[in-house]
Amino acid sequence: MARPLTFLCISTYFKGNDFLRACKNAGNIVYLLTAKKLDQKPWARESVDEFFYIEEGEDKTYDMDEVVTGLAYIMRSRMIDRVVALDDFDVEKAALIREYFRIPGMGQTTGKYFRDKLAMRTKAAESGILVPGFCGLFNDEVINKFLDDHAGPWMIKPRSEASATGIKKLHTREELWETIHELGDKRHAYLVEQFKPGDVYHVDSLSMNGRVIFTWNSKYLAPPFDVAHGGGIFRSMTVPFDSSEAHALETISIDVLKAFGLRHSASHTEVIRSKDDGKYYFLETSSRVGGAHLSELVEASSGINLWKEWAKMETAEAKGEPFKLPPSRKEYAGIIISLTRQQWPDISIFNDPEIVWRMDEEYHIGLVVRSKSKDKVIELLDKYAEIIQSEYHASAPAPDRPMH
Repeated sequence: MARPLTFLCISTYFKGNDFLRACKNAGNIVYLLTAKKLDQKPWARESVDEFFYIEEGEDKTYDMDEVVTGLAYIMRSRMIDRVVALDDFDVEKAALIREYFRIPGMGQTTGKYFRDKLAMRTKAAESGILVPGFCGLFNDEVINKFLDDHAGPWMIKPRSEASATGIKKLHTREELWETIHELGDKRHAYLVEQFKPGDVYHVDSLSMNGRVIFTWNSKYLAPPFDVAHGGGIFRSMTVPFDSSEAHALETISIDVLKAFGLRHSASHTEVIRSKDDGKYYFLETSSRVGGAHLSELVEASSGINLWKEWAKMETAEAKGEPFKLPPSRKEYAGIIISLTRQQWPDISIFNDPEIVWRMDEEYHIGLVVRSKSKDKVIELLDKYAEIIQSEYHASAPAPDRPMH
């Protein structure tokens, strides 16, 4: 009888319990490498055979030499067959570990396309995919040429952050250069991009053997940057099925994942439809399940749990076995999330039968609704946003500097 496969899952943020459970249920040995500060979080401990912890340094980073040394010791007595990063910040860690120990899967070069915003934009542009104008912050002359060619406003973005962390919007050339000078010796870790007003979408996918086998399209009702920096309420909902929007989003996201060489993974891709020309532009992608509980939105709409199917798919790939997704449905779903003034807000007033998920996290309120009617979902999200704004909503300033 063949030995069970061993999966080393890495998550330095509390997420991925559904993956851990499904990975264990598939008959694998499951290890979890996580941050020491997360050891008291409610992990799916029954599905984890062994925990390994790493300490965060003063600069909020992890010493990968120590991680490699620790894993080398562990591997004297234990096998590791696959390494899976459950959070955006762990993609590079997983790629380094795979390459060092020669474990199959995404290496560091491909991993850069899913973490480094400059690398992903460069690769997309080289592959003929539309992207907003962008430029690295290496050379002053090149930056000035970029500013001459691309009218403001502009966004300065960290190359290796998730969500809207560390992003600044600048309206004048003077503001932009002042921000660049403030970055000092860290400026090479940022890029500048032309701001394109428009609707922002996210496409959540599963890829196996280099082919996208599942894709689901949603539209942010307020862009993540506006929510993070304007203290807004986060909302997203399903894009109309078989619409021109849906077809355009599927096309650009599939083109991106093919160009970037994604083999086996979940992915979360963001696209903007420009108000100026109506065209769809690639913003960024990642080789993991989308954050902000978007997997709950996708599951409510499609019936597909991205975390669980990703774990099953990774197991099938490692064993060389076929994998087939369960049947999906097509219903409309929407999500709304906000910070709250109350530590544990009473959300009993939200009692519509369309509610299929409720967030259980202090100082937060979150709901997912599902209906066969797109208009019903919009009606509920609008109603809830009004109630949350007046009775619950709190805002916190977005981090000015990256946290990792």
